Amino acid sequence: MIQHPVVIQGGMGAGVSDWRLAKAVSLTGQLGVVSSTALDTILVRRLQDGDPGGHMRRGLALFPFPAMAERILEKHYIAGGRPKGTPYRLLPMLARVNSQEATELLVVSNFVEVILAREGHTNPVGINCMEKLQLPLLASLYGAMLAGVGYILMGAGIPLKVPGVLDAFAAGEAASYPLSVTGAKDGDDCLMRFDPQEVFGQPMPKLERPFFLAIISSNTLAATMVRRANGKVDGFVIEGSSAGGHNAPPRGQMVLSETGEVVYGERDLVDLEKIRQIGLPFWLAGSYGTPEKVVEALESGAAGVQVGTVFAFCEESALREDYKSALLKKIRRGEASVFTDPFSSPTGFPFKNVQLEGTGSEPGVYRSRTRLCDIGILREAYRTDSGTIAYRCPSEPEEIYVAKGGRLEETTGRKCLCNSLLADIGLQQIRRDGSEEPGMVTTGVDLPSVLRFMPATHDTYSAADVVNTLMSQLPPEVSATQVKSPCVQTIAEPAGANTP
Repeated sequence: MIQHPVVIQGGMGAGVSDWRLAKAVSLTGQLGVVSSTALDTILVRRLQDGDPGGHMRRGLALFPFPAMAERILEKHYIAGGRPKGTPYRLLPMLARVNSQEATELLVVSNFVEVILAREGHTNPVGINCMEKLQLPLLASLYGAMLAGVGYILMGAGIPLKVPGVLDAFAAGEAASYPLSVTGAKDGDDCLMRFDPQEVFGQPMPKLERPFFLAIISSNTLAATMVRRANGKVDGFVIEGSSAGGHNAPPRGQMVLSETGEVVYGERDLVDLEKIRQIGLPFWLAGSYGTPEKVVEALESGAAGVQVGTVFAFCEESALREDYKSALLKKIRRGEASVFTDPFSSPTGFPFKNVQLEGTGSEPGVYRSRTRLCDIGILREAYRTDSGTIAYRCPSEPEEIYVAKGGRLEETTGRKCLCNSLLADIGLQQIRRDGSEEPGMVTTGVDLPSVLRFMPATHDTYSAADVVNTLMSQLPPEVSATQVKSPCVQTIAEPAGANTP
């Protein structure tokens, strides 16, 4: 019988759950998870900052095709880092058909993040992907699998075709994925394709097929995944509306509170009895970050829980220190709050914003930012009048969006999550006037639970502290069968890897 982890660490933001956090959690025997969001941009920005600690260069040196890694290093690495005040160089935006260079960067960046999280132990590591982020999906999945990722977790959409992609890549074969294109007509070519042999110029070996966990919020979607997915679904993460990041829209007509927040009701609750009848393992997410909730989840028949918020504030989290420190102080004073914003995400999904001064959660900060779209991972693909595929984002300048056929009302309140989430981890872009992109932190609503993990004398705690506390009320036999001692691996570092 397969022993899955009790605790899955959530895949958070763009790089908040980076390789350091995932590694720290996996070392405990639970499942550490890296976020796949914008990893190509994150890798090149780390390299442009001089690769402090040499970690990116160490990961690149482990890539099995050295020439490909060397091309990335040669183009993007700046010894000593960018001169102060210099903007990051931007990457070309992705499209249905990408250049060889863009494809290589996606493969390698996902490989590097996963291989570094796996370094020093043999416990599994997962990667979290958003189905809404379709343009980088195929190359990202292949790069993660090339690094030996153990679990693929995917929500923010209906990933019916992902299991078949994993099957094809495991067999060393090409895979395709349908790109959602607004206005597409029968006969339009909307498929994205990834052929490992074409990308690498030689036949590729078979790879280990990771477990696939679909992140869902309804019984209907769980049943649909089992019936219609084109490959094996290994389990579900059932994410409630209190979880951080993107939330599924409420069922039925959207209702807003007096303060303009999305309201969820009884129709949005999942019937766990129907989930149990499906017969696949499932984990519960959304305000499950306490030892009592872990026990409750297991007693309900779940395999465990997925927890994000309490990991977001631990020492190994990549959330930038000024944001982390300010929010921990607000949490301790009982002043921290989260707003479920119906409009801020370009995807149209509700998105949770932590209210923090100086970030995009403040209306004044939002209004003062010049609208532009220069990263573009949340863009919408649409069919032009000439039959080609083009891209637009409701967070770009209103007149540009409307000129592309978008509706003006879709731009109201939209925020640039691409730039905001990168700013959350200290990779904020510098604009021509010298200003920096503001961040916008997202967590679940259960911020008070963080206090369970903070000693009274100081405001830091480790990922291991989180795991130990979450598991502390489980019977000894459960903990003994689930928590494994890491088997240490030695991975050689390239020469000069630790030279700043």
